[in-house]
Amino acid sequence: MIYKIRLDSLKFFGYHGVQQHEKDFGQEFLIDCHLDVDAGGDDSIDSTVSYALVADEIEKVATKQRFDLIETLAQNCLSAVLSIDSRILRATITVHKPNAPLSQTFADVSVSVSGARGD
Repeated sequence: MIYKIRLDSLKFFGYHGVQQHEKDFGQEFLIDCHLDVDAGGDDSIDSTVSYALVADEIEKVATKQRFDLIETLAQNCLSAVLSIDSRILRATITVHKPNAPLSQTFADVSVSVSGARGD
């Protein structure tokens, strides 16, 4: 069976951005991860992918590395997630930058990237 696992609005503090103050002071990022998982039907953690492990891997990328572009952050999160478990068939990562350096009023700035195992 194909299951959809969603982790929405994982919150991390990171130093991603082009502007120097983003690199120096950092800011909050929200990351969504949507997975298509080929999982078994029994009631056991061993028959599926641990969303806690997925969240841990995204956290490592978002907090232990620095990127100028949220596109690069999203791509690196995607690569990390797809390498966790062969049962993850496809993933979409969305990085939200709620404090993006814009002079306009806005609700959200985000970038999404999708990929499948073997892409």
